[in-house]
Amino acid sequence: MRSKSTRFWLIFLAICVSVFLSALEFTSVSTALPTIAHDLDGTDFVWVASAYALASTALLPATGGMAQVFGRRPCMLLSLALFALGSALCGAAKTMNWLIAARTVQGAGGGSIIAITTIVLSDLVPLAERAVYNGFSGMTWGVAAGMGPIVGGALAKNGQWRWLFYLNLPLTAVAGALVILFLNVKTPQGSFREKMAQMDWIGNALIIGSSTAVVIALTWGGVQHPWGSAQILVPLIIGLLGLLLFLLYEAKVAKHPLVPISLLSNRTSFSGYVQTLISPILTFSLLYFLPVLFQASWGASPIRSGVLLLGFALAVGPALILCGASISRTKTYRVQLWIGWAAYLAGTGVLATLDERTDIARATGGQFLISIGTGLVYAAAYFPVLAPIPITANAQALAFFQFLRSFASVWGATVGTTVLQTQLKKRLPTEFVNMLPNGVSIAYSAIPIIPNLPEPLHTEVRVAFADSIRILWQVFVGIGAIGALASLFIKALPLHKQVDEKWGMEEKAVQERADEENAQVAALESESTLIE
Repeated sequence: MRSKSTRFWLIFLAICVSVFLSALEFTSVSTALPTIAHDLDGTDFVWVASAYALASTALLPATGGMAQVFGRRPCMLLSLALFALGSALCGAAKTMNWLIAARTVQGAGGGSIIAITTIVLSDLVPLAERAVYNGFSGMTWGVAAGMGPIVGGALAKNGQWRWLFYLNLPLTAVAGALVILFLNVKTPQGSFREKMAQMDWIGNALIIGSSTAVVIALTWGGVQHPWGSAQILVPLIIGLLGLLLFLLYEAKVAKHPLVPISLLSNRTSFSGYVQTLISPILTFSLLYFLPVLFQASWGASPIRSGVLLLGFALAVGPALILCGASISRTKTYRVQLWIGWAAYLAGTGVLATLDERTDIARATGGQFLISIGTGLVYAAAYFPVLAPIPITANAQALAFFQFLRSFASVWGATVGTTVLQTQLKKRLPTEFVNMLPNGVSIAYSAIPIIPNLPEPLHTEVRVAFADSIRILWQVFVGIGAIGALASLFIKALPLHKQVDEKWGMEEKAVQERADEENAQVAALESESTLIE
């Protein structure tokens, strides 16, 4: 592995700070959400999570296109600015609708941060050497993901959940300063009008509209409207057809496609993308719905539920590092993926055995297995995506990679919530439902009042939540099996040993020009000496 300059390490620091910022925000809301929904008298609580994920998802392909057209540094600064604006608006929210709108702005910035940092790293480090750096970046994400629920729970318990968002502002300032000072990478030439003409506006409209329609259907299905109703089927069908139309448009019509069809034309990349789609569904289901079990059935406080998630946080970082190190040393990635999927299925199966009786050891064991699966698949699925394609396609490939990863978190949150609320409708005691002005649709926001319920209603509600969440884990076992099956179709391909020189650091280009000028001066001096 080649040695890196000081400027590279400072850029890598900027990447890690930015990743930490985005991951901490995404995961910290889970334990604070019942308190937030209660304080704001909110019924559409699922949109607090889904709005963030939807915005980050829908704009991710555009992020890759913008980075390719306008350059990495301007896009990174714009992403940080959007994230800071959204965070400030979230902290000032007075109503649930205000908070959802602010989370949309925040998600647009947070998703773009993850995509741009991934692209910048691919510009600076060859694929054959990238596993270790991905491991450290992933460990940063894992540490933030582990801290997030604890921070969110602590602030919610003390009635200070708004600081969950305000604390992002100084972190964003640090990340922005690092980017301004050190992320001096090459920027494409051309006028603003020329660059705007290279953007795939029709493709962006298709992917944003289609993603929104699908998420609306998934959010409403089984809760606000029956799955077979027109209110669900129409946006779901339109959204899925729109996604298909987007892929056809990109393959046949687009002059500057967001997703070149070559990215999906080989089975190894296709398998990597499928695994990238499935893995976050399982991971984020744990982060969002295990705290529900802890708080609703086990009587844990928000901060206690965050502490109980440490089984995930403690293992995911080392798993990422070990996976990266093994790929860097062996230059292979298939075995790591197979082990990761086995751990995913085992961990989800363990969680499916939990009930209303507190069993910290079993819950920790299930989390530990899922964190191993998360670390291995998160780190390794990246390589079958990129190994078969040319390095010049990195930006589009990675933007689509992050799009699927983020889209999966939308499915994880909305499908999980749909399963949970559908089961709660069947299981919650009528006496408890009648206490809620809007019925089961706000049962999630009613979690803080469960400890104060009289017996036997208290126990009945705890059992109803536990039994509903058990069905949820059973559904996710089936989803995980799809990812495991997809992993069997990847080929063992060599990893690229070069980077795309079009996007290197400016200092390298400057140094090359200086060396060329020095060589010319030396040649002239030599020629002058010979003449004399």
